Amino acid sequence: MVKVGILGATGYTGFELLSIFQRHPGVEVAFATSGTYAGRRYSDVYPCPYDLTLIPPDEAPLGEVDVAFLCTPHGASARLAQQVLAAGARCVDLSADFRLRDLATYEAWYAPHPVPELLPKAVYGLTEIYRPQIAGADLIANPGCYPTGPLLALYPLLKAGAVRGERIIIDAKSGVSGAGATPTATTHFCSVHDNFSAYKPGHTHRHAPEIEQELTAYGGQPWRIVFTPHLLPVSRGILSTIYVSLDPAWSQAQVLDAWNAAYEGEAFVHVLPAGQLATLAHSVNTNRCVLSVASAGAPGEWIVVTSLDNLVKGAAGAAVQNMNVMFGLGETLGLIA
Repeated sequence: MVKVGILGATGYTGFELLSIFQRHPGVEVAFATSGTYAGRRYSDVYPCPYDLTLIPPDEAPLGEVDVAFLCTPHGASARLAQQVLAAGARCVDLSADFRLRDLATYEAWYAPHPVPELLPKAVYGLTEIYRPQIAGADLIANPGCYPTGPLLALYPLLKAGAVRGERIIIDAKSGVSGAGATPTATTHFCSVHDNFSAYKPGHTHRHAPEIEQELTAYGGQPWRIVFTPHLLPVSRGILSTIYVSLDPAWSQAQVLDAWNAAYEGEAFVHVLPAGQLATLAHSVNTNRCVLSVASAGAPGEWIVVTSLDNLVKGAAGAAVQNMNVMFGLGETLGLIA
């Protein structure tokens, strides 16, 4: 039985983690922390059957767990990761603190890194691509929710050398839960309901350098993306539409064959047949990433559409999938495919 702790348990991702652990046969939740609700039962914070008592973060018994999940903001997570590792536990960080391998890039997009010496120790937690490294890792940088779908779609195409040009356009739409549990003027119900909006367009969203880092690693050359996220008036789910140029000799069948070959036997990557496009309904409330492709109407021009649940495959589900690999458990335990 793997003993786990959740730091920052009362955000949406923390709630999703706890929900997954309730049905995971190989996990025991040792503690859950909250700076706001310490001393209260979890079921007093959310209408749910989880009756564990929340504790302050500084009282977390890190030395009593096998792995700690950090559902805390960037900056704070890095220091907590340092404490978790020092206590002898392994760590899955769901913030951005260890996703970017280059220190200068991290600091250009975020802030001075609190513990830069840990950056080389972190493994990027896109399980289907980095499974061997994840198995032996002590520190996992869980991917961002927006990058996951495009990266899984583009990885086989880049590895095959099929992608042309130097720029890829990604148009992504997310449910409001991706903005976190604390409401703002732009994520309040009255702002989102019956509305649809773009934000941080082009190359200003913090997931842009993360996507570019991975695409460059897969393709062996620098890639630049144009990335515009949008806020959907739904609670959860991400639909990404990716405009990509491929070798003009490539057909739709070759794209599908490349995906099917790369993800054969993968429980959580689903490839739709020709003529079908991914929708939110294909993936919400599961740990599934759904891939689909259609012609843009000219040789070499393709439209890739991916779908996933931002709270599951885009966050908590991926974190549990990584934990299962880290501890040699069945990779699908606790997760819905």
